[in-house]
Amino acid sequence: MTKYLLFPLLCLVLSFLSCADDEDSNDNDNNNQNNSAQLKFKFVFDEEQERLNNIGQPAPIPQGNAAQTPNFNSMSVHYIELAPTAFTLLGEGEIVYSGAETTQGGDKAVDFRQANIGAENEVFLSIPLSDIAAGSYEWIRTSVTYQNYDITFNLVGPTASQLELCDGGSTGRTGTVASILGYNVYVSDITPREETMTVNANRRQGSWIFERDDLGDLCEGVLQQMGQGSKLVDGVAPEGSTTVVNPLFNSSPIPAGSCVVTGPFGNKLNIMGDETEDIVITLSYSVNNSFEWVDNIPNGELDFHIDDPASSDQIVDMGIRGLIPTWE
Repeated sequence: MTKYLLFPLLCLVLSFLSCADDEDSNDNDNNNQNNSAQLKFKFVFDEEQERLNNIGQPAPIPQGNAAQTPNFNSMSVHYIELAPTAFTLLGEGEIVYSGAETTQGGDKAVDFRQANIGAENEVFLSIPLSDIAAGSYEWIRTSVTYQNYDITFNLVGPTASQLELCDGGSTGRTGTVASILGYNVYVSDITPREETMTVNANRRQGSWIFERDDLGDLCEGVLQQMGQGSKLVDGVAPEGSTTVVNPLFNSSPIPAGSCVVTGPFGNKLNIMGDETEDIVITLSYSVNNSFEWVDNIPNGELDFHIDDPASSDQIVDMGIRGLIPTWE
């Protein structure tokens, strides 16, 4: 009789041990997955970093133009490549990230709806280090898609005198710019701050959408009567005027109209392939006087003419002014 009782008891114990082993195995798999080392990316928007031109040389503000350093809110990139040397051609390095694209607007374009947008010091992208080829990398290339930042501006013209009764007056106001730096970006709709503009089209490099702040009921009524009640205005900088810093223009050129901003690591980035801890790359972009315009109303300030918009200052450049990558 005893042997008949022992057999089902033994089966029960073996079944329990098997379940426990499965659970331990699953836990270990989950821990390995959760603890896998990552390559993480952050943005820094540095207003004191040197202001550079397209070939990485110091760039003064041209005569007749003016500029200001925006207050950055967020940014996105749609391409990141690690380059072993200064002679590594674009696309022949280690491409660690490439964003979604679409032909919904006609030509191939970055899909803004899927843009990976991040604020300063926020991890906007994380990639398993096991997916990246082991090697030593001296340079990084990042193609900037989109920027969002606040700027100050004035409303000028005869009608502006009526706006002195507005909340805050007509000068020193704050607006938000959503600007496109990518080679070509399909935008369904876009919201610089609170108002949304429907686009449903491709927008080329240098396109911008500006949202002014609220002037209060009295002044908003004045602008409504003038047919200028919308807080949203869009435009595009002259073709080829957007700064794209590439110090490797001789050894590793980039296509015209792209925004592949290139920067050198102070210390080579070494990826061994067996990392157990995360590596964080901080992309420090120079935003030093990065928003530039033709100063038609020569006062060094950004002026929008209410009565004669054609006389307003002309926005010509909003490109990033340099890149210094670091890692830890």
